[in-house]
Amino acid sequence: MARYTGPVCRLCRREETKLFLKGEKCFTDKCALDKRPYPPGEHGRRRRKEKGYALQLREKQKARRIYGIQEAQFAKYYEMAAKKKGKTGEILLQFLERRLDNVVFRLGFALSRREARQLVNHGHIAVNGKKVDVPSYLVSPGEVIGLTARGKSVEKVKSNLSSPFRAAVPEWLSFDEKKQEGKVLSLPTREQIDLSIQEHLIVELYSK
Repeated sequence: MARYTGPVCRLCRREETKLFLKGEKCFTDKCALDKRPYPPGEHGRRRRKEKGYALQLREKQKARRIYGIQEAQFAKYYEMAAKKKGKTGEILLQFLERRLDNVVFRLGFALSRREARQLVNHGHIAVNGKKVDVPSYLVSPGEVIGLTARGKSVEKVKSNLSSPFRAAVPEWLSFDEKKQEGKVLSLPTREQIDLSIQEHLIVELYSK
């Protein structure tokens, strides 16, 4: 499936919740969901109570869109989670949180995961001092995430780090303001992942 290239605010309206895909705009009165809090399309205003498969599908789509992941890649993460001991849904979210683009966003180098992915792709992010340009790279405890020499000169990154809309750094990460680098303290627990995702619905969907 090709990557979605349309207006991302439409995705928030479809899921009827803020996915924070546009960074600063999501916190202002320009937010499309605040203006039109109903799904897009001709029948968007008609409220339908989704249940069963439709509810499970919407939850999966919401999680996939939050992290900006394509269908095949999301399914791969689920397969990886299902093979591990523990609650599959929580392990799935753990994998998603450990993605380098998500960590870059969580540390505040970017104001959205989409912007974070671009920083990684352009070679502005380093892990343990070495450039990593793979957004899906999974970080591990003890690893240090910072900026490359090129990344330190990017004005947008500088403004993001001082922005009032910068994401709060979760407990499983730490950030050194002086060095402008973060460290992975541990694997994230479900309590430390501040997303309103009902992961059990995703597990039910893939378990059919």
